[in-house]
Amino acid sequence: MNAPTTVNEDLIYVVNDGIAHLTFNRPQARNAMTFAMYERMAEICDTINGDRSIKAMILTGAGDKAFASGTDISQFRAFKTPQDALDYEARIDRVLGSLERCRVPTIAAIAGACTGGGAGIAACCDLRIGTASTRMGFPIARTLGNCLSMSNFSRLIALIGPARTKDLIFTARLIEAPEAMALGLLNEIVPDVETLQRRALEMAQLVASHAPLTMETAKEAVLRLRRTLSREEGQDLILKAYMSEDFREGMDAFLNKRKPNWKGK
Repeated sequence: MNAPTTVNEDLIYVVNDGIAHLTFNRPQARNAMTFAMYERMAEICDTINGDRSIKAMILTGAGDKAFASGTDISQFRAFKTPQDALDYEARIDRVLGSLERCRVPTIAAIAGACTGGGAGIAACCDLRIGTASTRMGFPIARTLGNCLSMSNFSRLIALIGPARTKDLIFTARLIEAPEAMALGLLNEIVPDVETLQRRALEMAQLVASHAPLTMETAKEAVLRLRRTLSREEGQDLILKAYMSEDFREGMDAFLNKRKPNWKGK
C-alpha cells in the first residue's frame, strides 16, 4: 500500500509497501527540530502502532548535511519559568518514548550531523546506519550549557556505558563514523547518501519480512531489562541547568554566533 507524500512541510511522512518513511525536512536549518515536528513524530508512531500493515520505519534527514541537529534553539527564547523547562523535558521524554516504544523496527539512516536532540532520536531507534560523513555527539557543554533528561542519559549509558557517556558530554566533541560504530552508536557504515538510502530500505525490507511478534517482543524485552529513571528523579538537574544564567548566556551566544562566557551559575 502506498500513501501520498506530503511536501513543503518540516516533516514528511509516507508509507510505501508496508515501509514507513519519516524525513526531517528543514535542510536550511540542518534539520533542527521544532516542537511541532516532535509532536508530529509522536503522532506518527501512534498511527503506526494502530496499523498492522506497516512493518518497519526508516527515519532520515533531508539533504546530506544533517540527520537532525537537535532542537531549534529559537524555540527556547520563550523560556521564562521553571515550569517551561520541566514542560520541555516532559515533552521530549514523551515524544522519544513514543519512538522508542513504536511497535515496528525503526532504522535511523544518518548522513552528516546527528547531534543533541537528533542524536537522542537516533539512540531511540533500533538500528542506526551512517555514512562516511556522519558525525554524532551531544555538544551541549560548549553550546547551551543545558543537560540531558534522565531518559536520554539512560538510553545513552545503555548503548555505550557510563564512562563513554561522560567522555562525550565532558569533551562536547562530535565523533566520526568509525568511532561511533566502535562505540555502538552505529550498526553499519556505508560510503555515501545514495548507498545509505538503498541500504536502509534493504534493512527495512529484511526486518519487515520477519515475524512481527518476534520484533515486538524483542523490543519490549530490551526495554524491560533497561531501567529508566523517572522524569521526576531528574527534575532538580533540569532546573539547575535550564534556569541558570549560563543557559541564557549559551542561548544568546549561539544565536549571535559568538563564544559563550560561562560563569557556573
